[in-house]
Amino acid sequence: MENSNHFGKVYLIGAGPGDPGLLTVRGKTILEKADVVVYDRLVSPGVLSLCNPKAKMVDVGKMPTHHKVKQSEINKLLVKFAIEMPGATIARLKGGDPFVFGRGGEEALELVAAGVEFEVVPGVTSAIAVPAYAGIPVSHRGIATSFHIITGHEREDKVDSGNVIPAQVGISLDFETLARCPGTLVFLMGIGNMNFIARRLMECGKDPNTPLAFIEKGTTPFQRTVMATLDTAGKTIARENVTAPAITIMGGVVELGKSLAWRKNLPLSGKRLVVTRAAKQASGISARLTALGAEVIETPMIETRDVFPCCHAGLRSGISNSSENKVAEPVEFEDLKNFDILAFTSTNGVESFFTQLLASGNDIRILAGKKIASVGKITEKKLLEYGIRCDYVPEDHTGEGLGLLLREVVDDESRILLLQGNLADDTLLKFLPKATRWIVYETLPIAELPDWKREAIASADAVVFASSSAVENFSSIVSTHSENASRLSFCIGRMTEASAKKHGFETITSDETTMDSLVKKIVEYYTMGENA
Repeated sequence: MENSNHFGKVYLIGAGPGDPGLLTVRGKTILEKADVVVYDRLVSPGVLSLCNPKAKMVDVGKMPTHHKVKQSEINKLLVKFAIEMPGATIARLKGGDPFVFGRGGEEALELVAAGVEFEVVPGVTSAIAVPAYAGIPVSHRGIATSFHIITGHEREDKVDSGNVIPAQVGISLDFETLARCPGTLVFLMGIGNMNFIARRLMECGKDPNTPLAFIEKGTTPFQRTVMATLDTAGKTIARENVTAPAITIMGGVVELGKSLAWRKNLPLSGKRLVVTRAAKQASGISARLTALGAEVIETPMIETRDVFPCCHAGLRSGISNSSENKVAEPVEFEDLKNFDILAFTSTNGVESFFTQLLASGNDIRILAGKKIASVGKITEKKLLEYGIRCDYVPEDHTGEGLGLLLREVVDDESRILLLQGNLADDTLLKFLPKATRWIVYETLPIAELPDWKREAIASADAVVFASSSAVENFSSIVSTHSENASRLSFCIGRMTEASAKKHGFETITSDETTMDSLVKKIVEYYTMGENA
């Protein structure tokens, strides 16, 4: 059948071994626009979090002992989506590389037979990346000049009278050839069969003292390396309870891992942290935590939306100086001339204000002669991105701190405009009763979380909160009674801390209301405080 332009297009994407930083740029670009994502069990939560939030997520994950969805059914499912969704982008997301023991070839052949257009997006294979994360190069001058990737998914009960054992996947292992091979051997899958594989290699002449490394959950926070020799492989697996997913690397290069294991030295290595900031704000702290070794699960609990309706006369918003009436008569940007001081209480307020200011046809010249106040350093830094330097920033980065500062430095005639969100409390108005409040954005809770994200949260080490509203929504959506869910939280600001404590979290709070201080606190806790 010829390709049809009336079908959707399927992308066979390699998700890499686990660390979302190892996903290719091409793969990330497709996932961000995908209409459907069909993913496997070994795809990490960090990679799934990069998918289009509006995409239909289909879990076809396979477990070591049984198939959740048979391969033949997956093949047909991809064709079905392509036929039923003309013009759609269908992502088939597979761990590692789709063509390295990933059965991507079978899926591609099914698509060809159905006339469905497809593209292969290669991924970083675990055969190379996982040993590298354990400090083991698969090749090294003077030790190994070649490396060989082998499926370990063999069945001991299929052995025949010779040296070749037919595999489940329809190929065979020639143990005599493998035993003579001087290069590095990398076995993907098959930890349950490794005792048998090791025994057959020794029977065929391979040195029993050949170094081995079993690497569990490679490139994830839960990565673990267990050293052994060919002779002790089976006993080591049993004693150390080595479980899938894991790879086995065999050869002299394994010894290099004793001195080159770099990842375990990162201060947040082995930690999974849930970041609950709004999506557009999470990337900064996420990148920093990831660079320190953590796996970050971005789980925004709130989203913000500008509330200015757009019209030819200008952009308007509710304005009020009454805590009982947050939205009153519309006001135009031209009305800013009636105010002496503009006080911003969040980065969301800054972004909403300036986005709409520019869209209205105005620019920062409209602020000439006005004093600018910020609740704290983070908001101050955001204002600076728009070319605005602050005149007033309290040492105590809270609404109370800002209120006390402004009450002290301004006179009774000063006209103050508070630019806030719809959930802002009345703290500032209590200190500045003559001030006017302008609601420039509204905060909306995230309605639900996909199952894969709930599972990731349940196994996280801690949750990072940057606002009280994030705490409230997290507690309402995520079960606080789960035995597996962590009750540890890292908070920015006293109000956030108080909300977290109210919902039963153990709290570690940054010394200052800045992301730098929060990241520093997280590192201190895991490098010193956790075991103190």
